[in-house]
Amino acid sequence: MLFEPRLRQGLADGSITLAFRRWRRAQVVAGHRYRTGSGMVEAETVDVVAPDALTADQARAAGYADVAALLAELRGDPALPLYMIRFRWLDEPDPRDELAARDELSDAEAETICKRLGRMDAASRHGPWTAAFLAQIAERPAVSSEFLAQTLGWDRPEFKVHVRRLKALGLTISLDVGYRLSPRGRAYLAWSRRSR
Repeated sequence: MLFEPRLRQGLADGSITLAFRRWRRAQVVAGHRYRTGSGMVEAETVDVVAPDALTADQARAAGYADVAALLAELRGDPALPLYMIRFRWLDEPDPRDELAARDELSDAEAETICKRLGRMDAASRHGPWTAAFLAQIAERPAVSSEFLAQTLGWDRPEFKVHVRRLKALGLTISLDVGYRLSPRGRAYLAWSRRSR
C-alpha cells in the first residue's frame, strides 16, 4: 500500500490511520503487513463503504481536510467498490529493505537468486526478462518507469508489476522517480557477470 509523500509523516506519528481505495476486489487482507513507501503498516480491518456515508472524522484520519477533498483525490473508476482500510503503523524496519542493504552474497545465495530469476523467466509469457530489467535499472537509475517500459517494449503497468518481483528479492529499490539497484542487486549483477 503506497502512500503519497505528504501523508508519510502522519503515518509515522499515528495521526493517519485510514486509507481509502477504489478496487475491483480487495488488495489487502486484515491482519497482513504492508509496505507504505516509508515503513510498514498492519491492516486491522478492510471494509467496503458507501462514499456518501463517509464522515469528516474518517476523512481527517486519512489525511484530508474533509470528505470532499478525500473524494476528489480518489483514483480509479467511481463505479468500483470503495474500500476503507484501518491500519496501524509498525515501528520496525521493512524486511525487504534489510535484505536489499546487504552488499555481499555468498555463491550459494547468488545461485539461489539465479534460480529464482530463472523460474520467473520461464513462467513469463514474454520470455526471459529479468536480466534485461536489471540491466536497464543499473544503466538508468532514477529514470521514469514509463521510459524504461517503452525501452524494453513493455506496457508500463505490467513492467511495474515485474519490477516489484525483483524488489521482493531485494534486488531493486523504488525511488520517487524510477528505480535503482540495491546493494544486493549490484552484488548479484557482479556475481552473474563473473559467472558467465
